[in-house]
Amino acid sequence: MGNRKQPFGYKMALGEIVIQESEAKLVQEIFLRYIAGESLNELTESLRHQDIQYDEGRLWNKNMIARILADTRYIGEKGYPKLMDEKQLIAANEKRANKPHLPKKTDAQKVLRRLCGTPPSERVEQSVTDLLNGLANCPDCIRHQRSPAPALHSKTQEALDNALEQQPIDEDSAKGLILQLAAEQYAALGDEEYETNRLRHLFSAFECVAELNADLLKSTVSEVLVTRQNVKLRLKNGQVIERSDLQ
Repeated sequence: MGNRKQPFGYKMALGEIVIQESEAKLVQEIFLRYIAGESLNELTESLRHQDIQYDEGRLWNKNMIARILADTRYIGEKGYPKLMDEKQLIAANEKRANKPHLPKKTDAQKVLRRLCGTPPSERVEQSVTDLLNGLANCPDCIRHQRSPAPALHSKTQEALDNALEQQPIDEDSAKGLILQLAAEQYAALGDEEYETNRLRHLFSAFECVAELNADLLKSTVSEVLVTRQNVKLRLKNGQVIERSDLQ
C-alpha cells in the first residue's frame, strides 16, 4: 500500500476502521522490543528481513518506526481500536525523550579532523590544545627550518648541471642559471623566515586556553601527525613540534 491512508496496523473494512492483524502484531512487537532495549537502527535492520512492509515497495527506515512509537491512536484515541496498553506507549516515549543527543562538533573540532585526516579522539584534541598552549608559553621554540633546497629548484639545478657538462661551456647561459637558482633559493628562504616570524607573533599574542582554538589552529598548523605514542604538529613553516620540544 503506497502512501498509507491508515496508521500501520489498521485498515478500512465496510466503511469502518478495523485492526489489520498481521500488522498489529508487528506494532506490538516493535513496542516490546524497543522498550526492552533495542535501538531504532537494530529494529530497522530486523524489520527489513521480514515480509510485512510499511509501504509497498519501500524498505523500513527509522522514521517509520519512530512514527509508530509516537502514535497515540494505538491506545484507542481518535476512534481507533485499541492495540496496546497506555503504559507501553508512555514507556516507549520516555525512552525516546531520554535518548542522549551527541553534541554538535565545534568549529575547532571540524578543523582538527581535517588536519588529522581522520576523526580525532579526545586524547588527540587535548594533546593538540596542550601543544598550542605550550607554543604560546614559548614562541621562541618556533625556529626557522634550514633544509636542503626544495624540490621546486630541481629543474633549475638540473639545467645548470647540464650546462656545465657541455664543452665548451656557454658561460652566459651558466651564469644566468646560477643567478636564477640563487634567486629561487633566496625567495624560498625568505618565505620560510617570514612564516616563522609570523607564527612567533601569533603565539606571543595568544593566551593559554582550556579548549581548542579554531582560528589559531587554522592559521598556524598545516598537519596533525598522530601515532600511538604521541601527537605532533606540523607548523606552517614546516617545523614539526612535539611535547619534548617545549620542555
